[in-house]
This record gives sequence, structure tokens and C-alpha cells, in this order.
Amino acid sequence: MDVVTNNLSTITQRIIDNLSSAVCLFNVDLRVRYINPAGEALFGVSAQRLLGLSAQQLLDSQRVADLLAITLERGTPYTERECRLNAADDRPVTVDLTAIPLRESSRFTELLVELSRVDHQLRIAREENLLAQQQATQEVVRGLAHEINNPLGGVRGAAQLLECELDDSSLREYTQVIIHEADRLQNLLNRMLGPHALPSKRLINIHQVLERVRTLVQAEVAAGVRLLWDYDPSLPELNADMDQLIQAVLNIVRNAVQALPDEGEIILRTRAHRRYTVGHTCHKLVLCIDVIDNGSGIPEQMQQKIFYPMVTSRAEGTGLGLSIAQSLVNQHGGLIECHSRPGRTKFSILLPVSEADGAGDE
Repeated sequence: MDVVTNNLSTITQRIIDNLSSAVCLFNVDLRVRYINPAGEALFGVSAQRLLGLSAQQLLDSQRVADLLAITLERGTPYTERECRLNAADDRPVTVDLTAIPLRESSRFTELLVELSRVDHQLRIAREENLLAQQQATQEVVRGLAHEINNPLGGVRGAAQLLECELDDSSLREYTQVIIHEADRLQNLLNRMLGPHALPSKRLINIHQVLERVRTLVQAEVAAGVRLLWDYDPSLPELNADMDQLIQAVLNIVRNAVQALPDEGEIILRTRAHRRYTVGHTCHKLVLCIDVIDNGSGIPEQMQQKIFYPMVTSRAEGTGLGLSIAQSLVNQHGGLIECHSRPGRTKFSILLPVSEADGAGDE
């Protein structure tokens, strides 16, 4: 019987050690007694350093730690979906958390907690939503522009004809106002529609794009704003339209500058992601350009809408910069994501690299 028990214990240990979900065992004082390899990977720290930590220290959340204490005290399982935690390097992770109290004799003395990461699924869903949002917005704007263009052209033409019939030059000032305002509305419609020309692609170095942007913005920023860079020199060349990417990155960096009126820092960072999904398509290699600022952040209620045209928190802004940037990146098969909290806002430009560009198999 002891042999059977030992075999079962060994099999159970092997199963737990090979689970993709993080499994933690807490004692009655809610201190870590055991954590499996997936848990080490989740928190980015070895099991040896995690053993003995309190639930609050491990999960970096007093709220969750209090809920686990209540779960152990009541002896009833607890589940929380899309629970946000912080890893050891202050990296946010989103998990589905399940806590199960374990009974010994007449009381509950241990708590088994399973943490299943859902970041990947949430990111894919968010990206698909962004792509669908951009497509729907463009369709609405195109329909609106078509309905406005025809009468707008008629108004401008009538003003020009009227101007030719007027003998009094003072009255012509009014027709000039009509013509000027009609042209301004036409220009606004064209900007809302985004880029018309297809990308003129060639092999480029993405860091040339960033350095061009950095040079342009450096002359515009206040003395207290620092532009820093953190480039990965091993990135391959990208088949892209350099001018369009310069415009997209410039719009985002200028948006970051506006979040730092007097002082702060903006970081331009490049990295490579392998086997990375953008929307619903998995790419062998994706170049990621991060534009990070330490400003006040974007209000949570606005983060879902910032890529819509005409959405802005600034009275003097048009709300077209980010919408145009998203359209330009979409034309390259990519996507722009945004993550923001007070003190840190990150815009990530994701650009797939095809095998013909040099992604290859590695």
C-alpha cells in the first residue's frame, strides 16, 4: 500500500510541476509553502526566494490577500476572473484566480491557489477589437465625407459665382469667408479619412525612422523634457514606407510631448517579438516600437476611444493624430496599442516582418 501511495504522490508531483497554470500552496498563516515551476515563471522569481512570503507580498495586493484569508476562514472556494497582479519586476499580469481551502481533521489549514494567465487571450481580443474599431470608424467617416462633400462643393462653387457678380469689393470679403471655411472643412474631411496613397515600400532600418523623429521633436520640446532611446541593434530591416512610418511615430511622440508640458522623459524603445500574434494572425517576427512617457497618463474612460477621430482631451487639439497614426500602421499590417496609468503611458507600434524582409527561420 505504501508503494502505491508513493507512486501516486510522485505522479501527482509530476503533474503539478508540468502544469501551465501557476499553483501555490499557502499554510494557515497564508505564507507560501510550495509553488510550481509555472508559478516561478509567472512571478519571475525562483521558488527558493518565494517560499515563506506572505500572500500580500507574493501577489502584491492587499485586497486579494484579504479575500484569501476570508476564503480560508470560511472554508469555501473562491474564484476571481481577470485579476490584475504585479510580478516581481513590477510587470502587470492578468490571471484567473481560484482558491480552494484544504481540510485537515476538523479545520482548514492550507489554501491551494491556481493562477491561470489570461493576458494572451485578452490581448488578442483587445487587438481584434482595435482593428474592427478602426475599420468601422473609417467606413462611417467615408460615408459621412461623401454626404458632406457634394453640398460643400456646391456651397463653394456658388460663393465663387456670387463673387464674380458682386461689384462692391467689401461684399466680396463675405464670399471669401465662405470659400475659406469650405476649404477648411474639406481639408478636415481629408484628414479624417486618413492616408489615401498606398504605402511606397522599400527595405528600411526602423532606427532611421526613430532618429528622424527624435531629431524633429528635439527642437520642439521644452528644456525640461528628455528624449531617451533604447534600441535593439539586431533588428532586421523592414519592408515599409519610411515617410508614412515617420508620420505615425511623430504623431505619437508629439502626443507624448503634450503630456509633459514642462518636464519629464520620453523613451523610444525597440524590441523583437517572435511567434507573436497581431489581431488574429500569428507572425514569425514582429518589430515593436514603444513610445513611453512618464506623464499624468490617459484617463481610463478615454483609453478605449483614443484612436477614434476627433477624440481628444485638449481644447486646442483636433483628435486626429492618433487616428491617422493607427491608419498608417494598419496599412503595414500592424497595430498600435496603448497602456496607460498615472506616471507611465506606453504606445506600442507592432509591425510584422515577412520572411522576404529577413525574418527567416531561427
